[in-house]
Amino acid sequence: MQLQARDRVRELTVVLSVVSLALVFGTAGGFVPETLLPRVGPLVAAIPHLNAALSATALVTIAVGVRAIKGGDISRHRGAMVATTVVFLAFLVLYLYRIALEGPSDFPGPSTIYQFVYLPLLAIHILLAVVSIPLVYYVLLVAVTRPVAAIRESPHSRVGRVAATLWAVSFALGIVVYLMLYVVPWSP
Repeated sequence: MQLQARDRVRELTVVLSVVSLALVFGTAGGFVPETLLPRVGPLVAAIPHLNAALSATALVTIAVGVRAIKGGDISRHRGAMVATTVVFLAFLVLYLYRIALEGPSDFPGPSTIYQFVYLPLLAIHILLAVVSIPLVYYVLLVAVTRPVAAIRESPHSRVGRVAATLWAVSFALGIVVYLMLYVVPWSP
């Protein structure tokens, strides 16, 4: 008996989610030795700005994908969601590269803003990103392992709505975090 991916979407979702989250938290926790990665100075400094642009791009592609599927344009929906995934992967590779080399950025603003605004926003952003990962894997795996007619009979659209919403909010909050870290001119 040959097992096929379409028969193991839930199991694959769990495995991919665990591996992905282990990679992210392992890198953020300093378990990836800095010496394994080449240091490209100008790139490292540009990553927060590039990632803000990638997050904004992902918000647009998610919106295009949602609008396309509401209009019945499956091909455009698929293209937009694949584009979102590629943009997210680029974001994640850049983010993990920077974090492995430099660690997280220090908040430059006042401690009250840090404690009551920045940290809650960051926590929600991270929580939504973590929750989004298995949902996104699930809808992607359903989409690539089934014909369109079978996708309609699966939980893909219901899970996809939740995934797209959480993913978009996470991207938007990531942009707010970026603005608070790199753009807002906090007074000394």
